[in-house]
Amino acid sequence: MASIGYARVSTRDKNLDAQLDWLRAGGCEKVFVEHASGVLAKRPALDDALEYLRSGDTLVVTKLDRLSRSVRNLKEVADALEAQGLGLKALSQGIDTTTPGGRWSGQDDRDQGVSGPGDV
Repeated sequence: MASIGYARVSTRDKNLDAQLDWLRAGGCEKVFVEHASGVLAKRPALDDALEYLRSGDTLVVTKLDRLSRSVRNLKEVADALEAQGLGLKALSQGIDTTTPGGRWSGQDDRDQGVSGPGDV
């Protein structure tokens, strides 16, 4: 069971170092990197990360807003991961669906940091 990271910044002039440091410290053995706005429907590095994951693996991000474009999109991604036997961790938010109490319910999207402006 591997931890696979996904880091995204919205433009090439933004720095990925903080995200990469968090993901490495979080035990990620491989990290997929994206330089694209979160509003874009096509994110090739995310697609590559999702294809790379195997049952029992965990997709790791620093914050949920690095992964999804909206709460609806986050729910779709989380449901797809769960259906494939994959976990999801958001390191800075303490979310870990691989733990007994860690399933994200999506009840209060403001607390999940989905629409935050930061890149960490």
